[in-house]
Amino acid sequence: MMNDEIVDEVRAIREAHAAQFNYDLRAIYEDLKKSEAERIAAGHPFIAPPAVLPVPSSTQRTRFAHR
Repeated sequence: MMNDEIVDEVRAIREAHAAQFNYDLRAIYEDLKKSEAERIAAGHPFIAPPAVLPVPSSTQRTRFAHR
């Protein structure tokens, strides 16, 4: 298995962030939402997810579809 240094760095950052909140998911979520609100207030663009997820048509193929 190859080690990807970018993936390793992201995982280390995620681990350090979780450790700051004693791995409490609610506290991690609240911190992320606070950070999001601060960025929006600073003028960074925020793109909301679509209200309804698109449904693939029967003619659309997926990467792992059987041929």
